[in-house]
Amino acid sequence: MILQQIINGLSIGAVYALLAVGYSLVYSVLNFSNFAHGEVLMLGSYIGFFSLTQLGVPFVVAIVLSVVGTGVIAIVLERIGYRPLRLRSAPLLYFMISAMGLSIFLQNLTIVTIGPNFRTYPDIISTAPITIGDLYIGRLDLMIFGITLLSLLLLTWFIYGTKMGSGIRAASYNMRVASLMGINPDLVVAIVFLLAGATAGVGGMLFGMKYTVYPWMGTLTIKAFIAAVVGGLGSLPGAVIGAFLLGITETFAAAYVSSAFRDLFSFALMILIIVIRPGGLMGVVSQEKA
Repeated sequence: MILQQIINGLSIGAVYALLAVGYSLVYSVLNFSNFAHGEVLMLGSYIGFFSLTQLGVPFVVAIVLSVVGTGVIAIVLERIGYRPLRLRSAPLLYFMISAMGLSIFLQNLTIVTIGPNFRTYPDIISTAPITIGDLYIGRLDLMIFGITLLSLLLLTWFIYGTKMGSGIRAASYNMRVASLMGINPDLVVAIVFLLAGATAGVGGMLFGMKYTVYPWMGTLTIKAFIAAVVGGLGSLPGAVIGAFLLGITETFAAAYVSSAFRDLFSFALMILIIVIRPGGLMGVVSQEKA
């Protein structure tokens, strides 16, 4: 049933959206692909898992711990891996190499310290689906969609309704001019990484609850990249639209073709969008300024 597949696609698309907006935030300000972002999501999933299973805290507290933990981790990664390059005005290629190095380091550190085993979240909510006619809506899927919607609304309010959000938007247009207008670039970058890490923490918990937790789950960065490219790199609304479109595409591919072709359809969608509209659905094609 088509409507059933759309509902299923919105659930996984919600997790992609949380990862894609953080990815797009960093790109909009620093103009590079932060491939270590997926490992921040992975660590957030582990923080939430151990908070629930080892500390025994309520679910809301576990989310708060995951958000705070991943926010701090993202800021530390920026200070260690990106800030020295930024202060030396290093080429963007160096940023991407540093990001890939941090990604590999965090992934292997997790394997060595925590272990490579898959871990399953405890049941937070009833697994019995809500039945509406022929439709089956999982309670967990509803909770994931609701938490994602709330997180995106809070992020939208911060970016478009606060003074710091205005500073971030100004820096995303031109960091040098924004600094001349009194905006602290170091503070802007730190806030951007904090927000990106926080959304990754929420996304990591939700993904872990829906599936499992494992050290390689940071490969979701690829899906965030596809969603950001489809929606338009640097566009937050575009990242959200691209993420939901990607989730629905994958669900239909798995349901009507084969789950083995899910990633094939994802990359085909990205290539199609790039060919038809190089700037993405909501992005613009810009040229580098001297």
